[in-house]
Amino acid sequence: MLRTIALVFAAAAALCAQNAPKTAAPAPGKTAVKKASAAPSGGDQPHIDKAKLEAYVRHLFVWPPPIEINIGDAQPGPMPGFYTVKIRGSQGNASQEETFYVSKDGEKFIRGDVFDLEKNPFKENIDKLNTGLQPGFGTQGAPVVIVEFSDFECPFCREEAKVLRENLVKEYPTQVHFYYMNFPLESLHPWAKDAAMAGRCIYHQNPDAFWTYHDWIFDHQDEIMPDNLKSRILEAMTGKGVDTTQLSSCIDSKSTEPEVEATRDLGHSLEVNSTPVLFVNGRRMTGAVRWDDLKRVIDYEIDYQKTAKNAGEDCGCSVALPTPGVSNGASNGTLK
Repeated sequence: MLRTIALVFAAAAALCAQNAPKTAAPAPGKTAVKKASAAPSGGDQPHIDKAKLEAYVRHLFVWPPPIEINIGDAQPGPMPGFYTVKIRGSQGNASQEETFYVSKDGEKFIRGDVFDLEKNPFKENIDKLNTGLQPGFGTQGAPVVIVEFSDFECPFCREEAKVLRENLVKEYPTQVHFYYMNFPLESLHPWAKDAAMAGRCIYHQNPDAFWTYHDWIFDHQDEIMPDNLKSRILEAMTGKGVDTTQLSSCIDSKSTEPEVEATRDLGHSLEVNSTPVLFVNGRRMTGAVRWDDLKRVIDYEIDYQKTAKNAGEDCGCSVALPTPGVSNGASNGTLK
């Protein structure tokens, strides 16, 4: 079972009351729609009646006001005769983006995935998954890379964390490299973002200590509240290879907030709207995945990459300043 940010009528009303946007929302029936810009390279802009398209999309997804709809400008598409149009629905901190392919006359829209037989089917995801300076464990240069988008306050993430921590290294000591990405669901979890920022503070001090924190916070999830989060973190990390005075200052300054927002934005670009979500060599697996199901995919990828060599970790590696504990805590490699 997932905690999913669903943009449906009832949820929209609740989110409107609880998470009012910082900027004034448009009046009911209005929409935030970009004006058409210059035609993209490769051809003229298709003719799109954005008002008509907005009405169609609202009906298709049940997105009534006050959900805002943003219809992006058409961009060159992945196949001849069609253009790519991104459409995002948003309300407060909840958002959902859909990709459509539109014909030049603007009358026919295709919703779905377009594949190229010459490329890995998950290449678009792989290209976006920049794992630089993210907490990780496993082997650099492994044929399988798993990237998880997770939320420290999410109970389903807690269950998935147990599965991953108990099995990955034991079963795949050299064939898998795992990375953790923060994706706090702020509209559902009041202390998730603060916990993510604190985790980044710890990671910068000692990458290995991040995993002590990761395991501790999931184990004590039910005992944590917004008003005791900081004190519990400082108590838990005392004597764990972290300067708690420095950690306290980092938490108060919120200096790592941009880093958490960056991984959240990366998740949005990958159409992540719930937690946990795993990407196994770019392949999306949503929700608390059972170990048997995950193992089956990992085993397949290990065998497949022996000849395909179009995923996993490219550990050439990129040039970067050394980071203490980088051998276990982070990698400068990238996904292929």
